[in-house]
Amino acid sequence: MKYYKVLLLIFFFPSLITAQEIIKLYPGKAPGSEQWNWEEKEILPAPGIRLVYNVTEPVLLVYPAPAAKANGTSVIITPGGGFHILSIDSEGIDVAKWLNERGVSAFVLKHRLVKIIGDNPFAQLGPLMSDSKKLDSIIAPVVEMAKNDGIAAMQYVRKNASKYKIDPNKIGFMGFSAGGTVTMSVALSAPQEWKPNFIAPVYHYAGAVLGNEMPKGAMPAFISVASDDNLGLVPHSIKLYERWVN
Repeated sequence: MKYYKVLLLIFFFPSLITAQEIIKLYPGKAPGSEQWNWEEKEILPAPGIRLVYNVTEPVLLVYPAPAAKANGTSVIITPGGGFHILSIDSEGIDVAKWLNERGVSAFVLKHRLVKIIGDNPFAQLGPLMSDSKKLDSIIAPVVEMAKNDGIAAMQYVRKNASKYKIDPNKIGFMGFSAGGTVTMSVALSAPQEWKPNFIAPVYHYAGAVLGNEMPKGAMPAFISVASDDNLGLVPHSIKLYERWVN
């Protein structure tokens, strides 16, 4: 449909702000993972690159824009990591801080992930990166849960817009790689009242996207990918662009 818009590329840089609040998305255990009892962990494989894995309790990390700069817009951010890990800083908290400096409130989503056996998530994820069919079969149950976590996040933010002094009609959803999969699954699966007002799938993976219900009315989209992306994700963004403008 011609009225869909495509936004331009934005670059993100960190600033010094800390989360004010952590919001549990469900009362008690998250539906579908009630028996999950393993411990959430994190590693720091390189300076400034903190990774979280074995997430069993989905939460939102709240980063409100400074009152003097707040413009009423907000964004839910979903880090990437192949549904095995979350690049929580570089693709989550750092992005939230950058948005805060520009008056945008941010909510970083920690959604449920595939269980990692042992202390090295790369040993489990790495061999799957060259076998998309096997990866898709392993992550399928968790993609469904992550999509539900994303919709729950949309519900929470929109219902609590007045609490955070944001506009309920200016709530975006963005994600990187697997987080882009969550972004598109929310956009195409959520009931109309819980769909985001704009989306930003960044080098998103389309192979596991759930849903096919296009939003009613215009939903601006920020679609970004590097032409030399080494995971072969360029066609995913091109196809999404073509779908969004036709």
